[in-house]
Amino acid sequence: MGRIEQYYNNEYDEWSRLQRHRIEFDMTKRALDKFITDGASVLDVGGGPGRYSIYLAGKGHEVTLVDLCEKMVGQAAEHAKEAGVVLKECIQGNALYLDKILSGKEYDAVLCMGPMYHLLEESQRVEAINQCMGLLKAGGTLIVSFISSYAPIIECLKAYPQNIGRLKVSFLKYLEDGRYDSEAGEGFTDAYFFNPEHIEQFMSRFNLETLKVMAVDGPGLINEEKLLSLSDEDFRDWLDIFEAISSNKIVWGSCAHMLYVGRKRD
Repeated sequence: MGRIEQYYNNEYDEWSRLQRHRIEFDMTKRALDKFITDGASVLDVGGGPGRYSIYLAGKGHEVTLVDLCEKMVGQAAEHAKEAGVVLKECIQGNALYLDKILSGKEYDAVLCMGPMYHLLEESQRVEAINQCMGLLKAGGTLIVSFISSYAPIIECLKAYPQNIGRLKVSFLKYLEDGRYDSEAGEGFTDAYFFNPEHIEQFMSRFNLETLKVMAVDGPGLINEEKLLSLSDEDFRDWLDIFEAISSNKIVWGSCAHMLYVGRKRD
């Protein structure tokens, strides 16, 4: 078992993460609603325990989930049943080999909202997107998530600013090359943190028309706990503000997660 599988199978509760980070969750759902057409066939690559798959299935989409980790796939099926929705398939598999797992299949939309977090080599990141593109219909929507290279810095500012002396060197390394090797670090599995400015350039090598590049958390991240204590109406009002500024590159410096949305050209 690799380090990433070990982490998600045995060490981390991914299902509860988006309960704590509702800004990211709700902003992403807004993007899914906007860019995925009604009644779409959707492939959720790296879908984890199924948060977005279950949401989309509940909206009437036909959803197939693929994840590297056995535990995540099992949780997705279990939580879908609890939510009273049907996922067409829940498959354990690697994003780098989708053509073998789903040979001959095509989808109206493909979500790649996890693999970019953990592929340390650029050749692997390119191959994962190529694999997604190979299963996406012409005119279909590709949605890709990235962890910002500013994410570890923001987390430190929020939770443990007193640790900066110990973490400064690793922060400067993330900013330089994006790589986090769990053997040399602590608290997370192997990860790649993307400079937000480089996302569109990276995605430009694929046969895609860019529809949107956006922050899915932004400045609210620093004060997220207080925002979560607000009424639903006030929280939605803040989301409206964050959505309005989400494509401003100046705002990207305050975010932990980014989203790319593109349409496959004919």
